[in-house]
Amino acid sequence: MGAAHSHSHDHAHAHPHGPHHGHGHSHAPKDFGPSFAIGILLNIAFVAVEATYGLISGSMALVADAGHNLSDVLSLLLAWGASVAAKRPAQGRYTFGYKSSTILAAIANAALLFVAIGIILYETTHRLMNPAPVEGWTMIAVAGIGVVINTATALLFLRGQHDLNIRGAFLHMAADALVSLGVVVAGIAILLTGAMWIDPVTSLVIVGVIAWGTWGLAKDSVKLGLHAVPDGICEQEVQRFLVGQAGVSMVHDLHIWPMSTTETALTAHLVMPGGSSGDGFLRQLAHDLEHRFGIHHITVQIEREPECGGGC
Repeated sequence: MGAAHSHSHDHAHAHPHGPHHGHGHSHAPKDFGPSFAIGILLNIAFVAVEATYGLISGSMALVADAGHNLSDVLSLLLAWGASVAAKRPAQGRYTFGYKSSTILAAIANAALLFVAIGIILYETTHRLMNPAPVEGWTMIAVAGIGVVINTATALLFLRGQHDLNIRGAFLHMAADALVSLGVVVAGIAILLTGAMWIDPVTSLVIVGVIAWGTWGLAKDSVKLGLHAVPDGICEQEVQRFLVGQAGVSMVHDLHIWPMSTTETALTAHLVMPGGSSGDGFLRQLAHDLEHRFGIHHITVQIEREPECGGGC
């Protein structure tokens, strides 16, 4: 049938980097190493302080928030490790490198948060049924520090929202800042009213906030793990774009999937009865797919007639 193949390296050298810089793509993972290091150190210190004073003051809300912050430290470690692994070059049997580790980290982070939710919910339910005295001023002071630390850490990841792995780290810390603010409000309410039930109820609200954010992260990361078309890319539009290319009569076996939380791949068979105009067509096609749809790794097979009579 005389099918010809064009692989992703064709498009790599079509970029304006010059012929020897095909792998210096702008879609390479950004270096968030310093942000992870600072965020982890700040939160480890805060977890120790918050858990200690939570136990001393008898505040279940502080203990719950400390447990959440501890899970965030582990989440940051996972995300950091995945971002480092994603930059390693392909080798041996890992022909795509370790890019998918960012997807695995996002899934693991969601699972970790669900475990934290279960533990906190168990302890909070016990405290709700058996209210205990709480030191409101301690809650306010410690949680106030948490607002500052968590906000500062979230801002470190503000510029990486296109990456689900980095977005997960940002959402963790942003939610923590809001949760800590809620603990401050609860401390004030306890001082004003003397109602001890406010503390465990605040803890339940914290659990709800964590669960809401975790569900979104889990749903998105599992979709990537199942190689669903990434959000922001409409497969029907990609199909129409390919069919609309000069000389293309049909497109089949179109597959679009995430290689990592930042990079997307595409394979497709283009039926071109008159044949392709050569490398120029393929490079322009790859350039357009990257800049129009954010698809970075392209493999295209050109066919003069469909392999299976249009029934592929």
